[in-house]
Amino acid sequence: LPHKRIVAYYGNFYSKGMGVLGEYPEDVMLDKLRAAVAEWEAADPSTPVIPAINYIDVTAQGSAGKDGKYRLRMPDTQIDKALEIAHKVNGIVILDIQVGLSNLQTELPLLETYLSMPEVHLGLDPEFAMHNGTPPGRVIGSFSSADINWAATYLAGLVKEHNLPPKVMIVHRFTEDMVTGYQNIKPLPEVQIVMD
Repeated sequence: LPHKRIVAYYGNFYSKGMGVLGEYPEDVMLDKLRAAVAEWEAADPSTPVIPAINYIDVTAQGSAGKDGKYRLRMPDTQIDKALEIAHKVNGIVILDIQVGLSNLQTELPLLETYLSMPEVHLGLDPEFAMHNGTPPGRVIGSFSSADINWAATYLAGLVKEHNLPPKVMIVHRFTEDMVTGYQNIKPLPEVQIVMD
């Protein structure tokens, strides 16, 4: 970014209700993604399009689970599947995180192997970042600018350590309060932060 456009298909392979990735068989979904990429290429030929598989890897849950954190981590086989699908369209993978009552400091290092790959980027869902013991889905959650800055700094460290191109970090925000103190987010050359 900003010299290329990312067209991303979002979801979880286990769920038909979380987005297009789980809604259709892989071949149908890929045909739809290719068609969407072609539409953008036709609409704006001057901006190259990168297809993306935006996979929700850590999903908020309605039940607490064994550790009481109201989130479920997907097995690595599902991330591997997202990578395989992205390779079929010369695309990238965005791993989406819904922390529930966990936090980014716990969840991101568990994905370091994948986030150290040049084609893997990060998505954050503040909606499901809960506080004060409130389970996900009851109220809209939030990340603070400190959370966003921590995640960006973590990614920047991986970029430097592995000599990677800049990472894209997408923050899915549909209310202003979902990212508190957003004015204090500090841009870094290694991380391209997108408020979506």
